[in-house]
Parts: sequence; C-alpha cells; structure tokens
Amino acid sequence: MSLIKRNGNFPSFPTLFDDLFSRELFNWNNSNFSTTSTTVPSVNIRETDNSFEVEMAAPGMEKKDFHISLAGNTLTIASQKQSKQEQEQEGYSRKEFSYQSFQRSFELPKDVVDEEKIAARYENGLLHLTIPKKEAARKKAPRLIEIG
Repeated sequence: MSLIKRNGNFPSFPTLFDDLFSRELFNWNNSNFSTTSTTVPSVNIRETDNSFEVEMAAPGMEKKDFHISLAGNTLTIASQKQSKQEQEQEGYSRKEFSYQSFQRSFELPKDVVDEEKIAARYENGLLHLTIPKKEAARKKAPRLIEIG
C-alpha cells in the first residue's frame, strides 16, 4: 500500500500529468525544432571587421556528410547521414537503421563576401566556416582629418 497526498476532498491525478505538461514539448519558442518537428543544429554567427564566422554544432557527423554551397548571397549548409546495422545469430536476427538530415540557409549581405576564399573545417563535432569580406566592404579605421 502507498500513501497519496491529497488536497481537500478532490481526487488526486497521477504525476504523469505533471511530467507531461512540464516538458519541452510545449515550449513553442524552442528554435532547435523545424516545422517537421526534427531537431536542427544550433548555429553561432559572428561578424568581425574582416569576415563572418559560422559555428554549427553537429556531433557524430563526418566531413563527407556535409554539403555547403553559396548561390548568389544565400549560404546553405546541408547534411545527410545514414547507418545500417545487421546482426544474425542463432535464433534471432537484428536490423537497425538510422537516417539524419538537415538543411539551413543564411542570407549574406550582397556584394560583401569574397566567395573564392570561403574556408570550412570540421573538428570535435563543430563545423567552422570563415567567410571573408571583400576588401571594399571591410571596416576601416577612422581617418583623421586635419583642419587647415
């Protein structure tokens, strides 16, 4: 027999409801879910005087899983990974498969990016992109003007 705490004369609902309604499922502002309810990797974007730097958290991937493209001023990062495992032993067989994919697109300022010098690397679960700016678009130090 177990003890159940009750408030007044009202019946107590199981804590299942408390658990269900307190989960992230009902956080509509969570930006790590796409419209298809699949997770999308988080991205940090930083602008410096000379470039844009993009960091994407995508653990478990490999370099070959990524497809990065620049069409006009739209940068697209996509990934697709499949795995399949089969195991057969006496009396049973086990088959498992997994499929992961995502695509994120970012609009870059027009006529600012030096397309030929974009560099990407993937290490320790982070995809790093360095997108240099054209010389004309770089911020320059203020010029001092002498009064004559």
